[in-house]
Amino acid sequence: MGHKQKGFSLIELLIVVAIILIIAAIAIPNLMRARMSANEASAGGSIRSINTGEVSYAAAYPTNGYTNLASLGGASPCTPSPTTACFLDNVLAGGSKEGFTFTATPGSAVNGMNTTYTSLGYPFALNETGTRSFCSDQTGVIFYNVNAVTCSNVNSVLQ
Repeated sequence: MGHKQKGFSLIELLIVVAIILIIAAIAIPNLMRARMSANEASAGGSIRSINTGEVSYAAAYPTNGYTNLASLGGASPCTPSPTTACFLDNVLAGGSKEGFTFTATPGSAVNGMNTTYTSLGYPFALNETGTRSFCSDQTGVIFYNVNAVTCSNVNSVLQ
């Protein structure tokens, strides 16, 4: 009477591991592209939020005009003031969100009032957290620049 072996042989286990590695090699690049796409969608939305915050700030504090990114936020519970306007969440007002760095810079003051601003969102690591940078200004139009961490109103318009 023969003895029947139970379990798997080493070669069978190696084949299963090889198949898993092949599947992972196919799936991981697609996962990274999906993550970059999600980061970029979030960055476009964040620039839109900054635009809304700047317009709201200029309406709430007309003698100041537009302001910097930090002044658009405020610690919770937030008490509105010219330095903590409470228009943005603290994560975005802190300057980084979802793999992107954000800035909002008021233009030169005219009679003490900032009549222009520029906002910028660029990836922490180009081609890792995103492939496009996003920007806007007081016009509210959002622009993007591919494969760069700079952006201006001469780049492509985000639809």
